[in-house]
Amino acid sequence: MNAPGAAAPLGRVGVLGDVHCSHERLQAALALFEREGVERVVCVGDLVDGPGSPNPAIELLDDRGILTVRGNHERWILQEELRDLPYANRLSELSDQAATFIRTLPATAELDTVGGLVLLCHGLADNDMAGVYPEHLPADLTANAPLQELLRSARYSYVINGHTHRRMVRRVGTLTIVNAGTLLESDAPCCVVVDFTAERAHYYSLAQAARPNLEESVALQDAWAEVF
Repeated sequence: MNAPGAAAPLGRVGVLGDVHCSHERLQAALALFEREGVERVVCVGDLVDGPGSPNPAIELLDDRGILTVRGNHERWILQEELRDLPYANRLSELSDQAATFIRTLPATAELDTVGGLVLLCHGLADNDMAGVYPEHLPADLTANAPLQELLRSARYSYVINGHTHRRMVRRVGTLTIVNAGTLLESDAPCCVVVDFTAERAHYYSLAQAARPNLEESVALQDAWAEVF
């Protein structure tokens, strides 16, 4: 039972994958989420280092109050690391609003949903370089220390993340991992509506930003079940 005044558990959440300066596709995804009537919109980070200016996308996330976690690219730009990467931005390019926003991003956040507690992160928990890929074999999952730590904690029913740019729903033990993919044009851009009530993840293609279309609907509980 919720405490007096506590928000009710979420039923439907709109998730933005790695943004990488993709302002137009971000706008298209937000418009889609509004039409779909999601209760909350969240973002898994990596806002900078992409074609174009990062400011419009970051400022839009800030203006809309969208819960966003820090990606490795935010960490790198703040520490002035790996600025020779393709499309790398400099901190000096950011507006005051954008710079303040990324400086205050948390590494992780939690969401209370009707399907259980969700960990929102970029990679896996506070490791922004970790991840689970579709091609990972059982031996890879067993050797994945951040994943195994999450499994041992038994705190979360879901992880919603990004980093890999590979959209995926994969169930490992009692944990379901929903990867939101990316908005980056070169990597099959998409966004996802996670419906915890219907137990499905609906992936929408953003290849044509003006016309997002439902591309795949995946069952959350039955997806690629693996037991360790």
